Amino acid sequence: MPDKLEILVVDDHVVVREGLKRILQEDGNCTVAAEAGSVAEALAWLRKRAFDLVLLDISLPERTGLDLLKTIKHEQPHLPVLVLSAYAEDHYAVRAFKDGADCYLNKQSAMDSLMVAIRKVASGGKYLTPALAERVALELGTRDDRAVHEILSDREFEILKLIARGLSLKDIAERLHISAKTVTTYRARILEKTGLVSNAELTRYMVENNLLD
Repeated sequence: MPDKLEILVVDDHVVVREGLKRILQEDGNCTVAAEAGSVAEALAWLRKRAFDLVLLDISLPERTGLDLLKTIKHEQPHLPVLVLSAYAEDHYAVRAFKDGADCYLNKQSAMDSLMVAIRKVASGGKYLTPALAERVALELGTRDDRAVHEILSDREFEILKLIARGLSLKDIAERLHISAKTVTTYRARILEKTGLVSNAELTRYMVENNLLD
């Protein structure tokens, strides 16, 4: 591990990036060498210079952080990626690890373990909380027993969450910077894959499975 880690922070909220920069600079062993608010900006940096680690949010405009994670692991498979998300661990953590993440932390509880996780990941290891380690082991080992929402793609699951929160197809399209027609197509796929028949049933499923936190 280098004496001072050069980190790329990818988050679409300036306040979050500033907070992370302050935390990392106070540690003394890390520096935010670059920051990005979208997948496109992040890829531009990654293809311009080297980093020791990427701190990555999932919720990004146009494309998700998981899309970026897949690209990073394809182009730079040995570059450590720590996913730092507002979503609870049971929402995206297993997906993130399947896509190559080296760590998944929820933003609400991350500050206590962030530096420990960074050091572990930068040294070539993976960092999981005990509860998450058990969940990942179970879910990766039981592919045929996946819950309904685990069948969905990352984008489909993202749209399902927005539908369940009551957003209209037009609102979802504007938030994700895609066409309403594309959202309609995703909704049709979600209904087909889940076997559910309406937005009300989708919402009830998400609520009953505590997937809207």
